[in-house]
Amino acid sequence: MRSPIRIRIIVICTLLLAAGAGAWQLFPAEGKNGRPIVVGTTDEVTSLDPAGAYDAGSWAVYSNVYQSLLTFESGSTTPVPDAAESCGFVGSSLKTYRCTVREGLTFANGREVSAEDVKYSFDRMLGIAADVGPAPLFPTLESVRAEGRTVTFELGAKDATFPQKLATGAGSIVDRTRYPEEQLRTDAAVDGSGPYILKEYEEGVRALLEPNPRYQGANGRPAATIELRYYAESDQLAQAWSRGDVDVTHRQLPPQTVSSLDPSKDGFQMTEASSAEIRMLIFNMRKGSPMAEKAVRRAVATVIDRPRIVTTAYDSTVEPLYSLIPRGFIGHSTPFFDRYPEGDKTADRARKLLTEAGVETPLHFTYVHREGEVWAAEAAELRRQLEATGLFRVSVRGLDWKGFQKGYASGEFDAYGLGWFPDFPDPDNFTQPLVGRDNALQNGYVSGGIDQLIAATQQYSDRARAVDDFKSIQRRVAEDVPLVPLWQKKDYVLASGDVAGSQYLSDGTGIWRLWHLSWL
Repeated sequence: MRSPIRIRIIVICTLLLAAGAGAWQLFPAEGKNGRPIVVGTTDEVTSLDPAGAYDAGSWAVYSNVYQSLLTFESGSTTPVPDAAESCGFVGSSLKTYRCTVREGLTFANGREVSAEDVKYSFDRMLGIAADVGPAPLFPTLESVRAEGRTVTFELGAKDATFPQKLATGAGSIVDRTRYPEEQLRTDAAVDGSGPYILKEYEEGVRALLEPNPRYQGANGRPAATIELRYYAESDQLAQAWSRGDVDVTHRQLPPQTVSSLDPSKDGFQMTEASSAEIRMLIFNMRKGSPMAEKAVRRAVATVIDRPRIVTTAYDSTVEPLYSLIPRGFIGHSTPFFDRYPEGDKTADRARKLLTEAGVETPLHFTYVHREGEVWAAEAAELRRQLEATGLFRVSVRGLDWKGFQKGYASGEFDAYGLGWFPDFPDPDNFTQPLVGRDNALQNGYVSGGIDQLIAATQQYSDRARAVDDFKSIQRRVAEDVPLVPLWQKKDYVLASGDVAGSQYLSDGTGIWRLWHLSWL
C-alpha cells in the first residue's frame, strides 16, 4: 500500500499527549457519563458479510468486529499475528504460506475459533465471488488446507504480498456455523472475534459497537463503547459536527468546511495526514461503449485539467495525481503528466487523436458518479472541461452507492468516477486489484503484458527490486488508458477536546482503529 505516512496532529488539549498509546487502556469502557463516543462518517456499509463487500465503509467495520490471521500495527508496513500465533512462508518458493491459529481464541459468542473456520472463510469468500466482493485480491490462491490448528495456503504463483493481503478485511474470519456456505448472510448481525461486538445496527443510520471481553489478539482491548452514525451527505456530517452531535468525524467533510477550519480558535483536535486514497475516472471498455476505442480514452485524458478540478471542486484539499501508484509508494512515477501534458493545446491534441481514429464529434457518452454534492461538483467540472473543446457531449447523473456499484459492475455506464482506498501498505494494491485480470473496477480491461509485470513484482520480498516493473505497469496504463488518475487525497480527522486517540483513525495502515478512542 504505502510506506508509513507522516501525520501532523494539531492538538488543542494538552492532555491528549498524556493519553498516548500506552495509557489509553486505562479508561473505562462504559464511556463518559455513561454514553458512547459518537463517530460520524459518510462512508456506507454495503454488507456486514466480509465475503460481500470491497469498500472502505464496510471494511472499516470489519477491522473492528472481525479478526484476520494477521494485522498491521499502527503506522507499520509489516503484518504481525492477530488471530494467529505465528505465520510464515514455507521454504523459499513464496508459494506456500502457513499459519497457526492462536490457542484458546474464541468468537464473541463463545465458540472456539478453529483452523477449519479460517479455511471455511476463504473457501466461502472465493466460492461466492460476489461482484463487489474481495475475491480479486487473491488471484494466486489455489487452495486452503486445515490440519489441527494449522492453516496452509497454496499459491499458484509467487506472491510476496500474500501476508499483507491476509491482514485486510478480505481475510476476516467468520463462524462457519453462522454463515451460509454458498450465499451472503443478509441479517443485521455479526459473528466475529474482533475487538468489538456489534450490538445494534440500523442500515445507513447507526451502529453500536461494544467492547468484546473475549478478544485476544495484537490490538489492545477497546477503551470505550462506540456509536457510528452514517450520513448520506458531507454537508449533513458537517452540520452534525457543528451542533455537537458527533464527537469525532472522519470521511468526508465538505472541502470548503475543511479549508475553513481553525482548531486553535475553536478548541478541537484535527489530524491532517497525507493519505494514499486516490480518485479515478474509469472507462467501460466493453464492446458497445464509445470508450472501447483507445483514441477516445486518450483524447479524454489529454483534455482533463487536474489542478482546475482540485481548486474548483475540492478547494485544494486534494492534490493532482498523474499515476496509478500515488506518492509515498515505491514505484511512483508520473506517466500521465509525461504523456498528456496540461496546457493551452490540449483541445487541438485531442481533436487530432479523434480525427486520426475516424471518430465523429461531438462524441456522446454517459458519466455516472455516487450521489453527493462533492462528487456532483467534480462531475460538473469534468463535463465543463470536456464539452468546452466541442469534441464531447457528456450526460451526467448520480446514483446511491449500492445502485452505483451494481451499475458499474454490470457495465451500464460509459465512464464513472471511483475512489480507491488501499487495503494494505504495498503498491501491489494499486496494480493487481485495479488493472490486473478480473480486477475490482469491473471495466472489462485485460492486458496480458500487465498481468506478467504484476506477477514479476509479486516475486520479490525486497519490494525495492520491483520498482522498475511497477513503473512499467504505470507506463502501460497511461498508454492503454483504462482509467485516468485524478487526485490523491489529504485525510482529516476531527475530534472534540475531550476525546483521545483520534489520530489512529488515519495512521497509514488502512485499519480503522476505533479501539484507540477514549474519553479524557
